[in-house]
Amino acid sequence: MARYTGPVCRLCRREGEKLFLKGDRCHTPKCAIERRGDRGGPGARSFSRRRPTEYAIQLREKQKARRIYGVLERQFRRHYRDAGKLGGPRGERLLQQLELRADNVAFRMGLGLSRAHARQLIQHGHVELNNRKHDIPSAVLSVGDTIRLRAKSRNIDAVKNAMDRAEALIRPPWLTVDVEAFEGRVNAIPARDQIDATLNEQLIVEFYSR
Repeated sequence: MARYTGPVCRLCRREGEKLFLKGDRCHTPKCAIERRGDRGGPGARSFSRRRPTEYAIQLREKQKARRIYGVLERQFRRHYRDAGKLGGPRGERLLQQLELRADNVAFRMGLGLSRAHARQLIQHGHVELNNRKHDIPSAVLSVGDTIRLRAKSRNIDAVKNAMDRAEALIRPPWLTVDVEAFEGRVNAIPARDQIDATLNEQLIVEFYSR
């Protein structure tokens, strides 16, 4: 499956805010937003005097959500479609689907320095879901599911670094983590106020409703 492989700092600059795509680097002065300021990405200056259209605002919000969670358009549309089948506010259901993706849950646990790192661990077979080897980062977990790093993968330096950093993380209340066992358990569907993504999900719904 195709995936963006360019410089991720460029994506943050395009959205004009930190999307935290490079792990610890995003918290240092080396961050592109810190060094260059909130000036947008390449070409953004030529549009700075124009008032953005309603469509442009909706598009940017959708793109920001995709980039935060590392999801391509086709997959994002699938999550949006599935969210509509769950009932309730579609935008909120969409964010819940994205939060419960296996790669995001692994990231929230602290297994990866970033979602991309957590996704790579899953793709390379380092993770178990409900005690079975799992290599599908896009799988949406359910309440009661457990995700764990395989025993033979716990000596990977990058994972050790991530777990050392994870001790200082404030984990969402819908997720219980046993650091010593490298295991996390989904306790509940995340409520909207438990999702810290700086997104206006209603704009995304309006974009796809056009």
